[in-house]
Amino acid sequence: MDRTVTEKVVEDLYAEALLLADETRAAFDLRDGTEDGPENSNETRIAMSIEGLRTTTRVMHVLAWLLNQRAYLAGEISARQLQKAGTLGTERPSDPRNMAVLPIAMRALIRDTERLYGRVARLDAEQRSVRAANDDPVGDLRGRIAQAFNAG
Repeated sequence: MDRTVTEKVVEDLYAEALLLADETRAAFDLRDGTEDGPENSNETRIAMSIEGLRTTTRVMHVLAWLLNQRAYLAGEISARQLQKAGTLGTERPSDPRNMAVLPIAMRALIRDTERLYGRVARLDAEQRSVRAANDDPVGDLRGRIAQAFNAG
C-alpha cells in the first residue's frame, strides 16, 4: 500500500473535511433567508441550491474516502476491500455562472472544498497507481504486520 496515505495525513484531512462539512451546512442553510435584497433574488437562491448540493456532495465524497482509509489503516477492511469500495466519487465542478452571483464568503468556501477534493483526488490517484504497479497481497500483508508491530 502507498505510504503517502499515512494515518496522520488521513486524520488531518478528516478533521479539515469535518470542519468544511459543518461550514457548508451553515452556509447553504436556506431556511433563514427571509430578508429581501439582491442576495436573496430567485437567481441567487437557485445558484445557492445548486452549488450547495454540489459542495455538500463534494465534501461527502471526501469524507467517505477518508473513512475508508481510516478503516483500512485500522485493519477493519482489507486492501482488496479498500480498492473495491474506497474509490473517490466523481466531482462536479462549480458552475462559473452560479459562482458569479454568490456572496464572496460562499465562493471562498466552495473553493476551499474544491481544493480539499483536489488534494484527496491526487492522493487517491497516486495510491491507485502504486497499488496497480505493486499488486502484491503477501507483501502488503507483511507491510501491515510490520506497521502494526512498529506502532505498538
